[in-house]
Amino acid sequence: MDEELKNLPSVVPEDVRNVLASIVLSAQELLGQDLLSIVLFGSAAEGKLRATSDVNILFILERFDRAKADSFKDPLRVGYVALKLSAMFVLRSELNAACEDFPVKFWDISRRHQILYGQDLLSGLTIPREARLRALRQSLLNLSMRLRERYMATSLREEQLAIIIAEAASPLRSVASTILDLEGRTAPSPKEALQVLAKDIGGDSWEQVLQGLSQARESQFLEPGIASAATIGLMDLTEKMLDYVERLK
Repeated sequence: MDEELKNLPSVVPEDVRNVLASIVLSAQELLGQDLLSIVLFGSAAEGKLRATSDVNILFILERFDRAKADSFKDPLRVGYVALKLSAMFVLRSELNAACEDFPVKFWDISRRHQILYGQDLLSGLTIPREARLRALRQSLLNLSMRLRERYMATSLREEQLAIIIAEAASPLRSVASTILDLEGRTAPSPKEALQVLAKDIGGDSWEQVLQGLSQARESQFLEPGIASAATIGLMDLTEKMLDYVERLK
């Protein structure tokens, strides 16, 4: 499976590499000419997988054939069991619409991806600025409401709050990266983009909140007494980021 492994970052754990190679090989065999591209994106593409990270794959297809898709279910199920695999299936004809309707996600994919098979169909895609601003507002508003709801439902059990905090890391970091890009700025990673933006908004006041976010992301655990305060801090930061986006032109 060396050919299927060649585009994977060398720091991706060997067990993950082997499962991905098997999925790539099975997809080529079973999806045939309908398969145009397999894209690894997110933290795995950067070689920054954590214990809590999903392994994200995008399959770009010419068409969706039910018989071929059914034959691919079992190999894909191995990935679901062996990894925290998250797979998307998008038709080539849907790519432009997907970029307009899910601009933050597809902008992030375009920045952090590795082509495991086929063509790089993400290069040259245009994502309108207004669509990105609209998506940023939606993402932050949705996250604010979800954090409040989960805090009310689970705040008596801090171990559950730690999981909720961990799940907030990826969307917040992706939003921060998008904001910096819209301002003509860059950061080495989404994590650092959030650090930069948080400092712009509130100086060093968010440092403990971001530390709690990173710890929860890496281990899904926070020391007793920390998770509740960190969740409240994330709510506040999310609201401030939404205010920041509203001022962008």
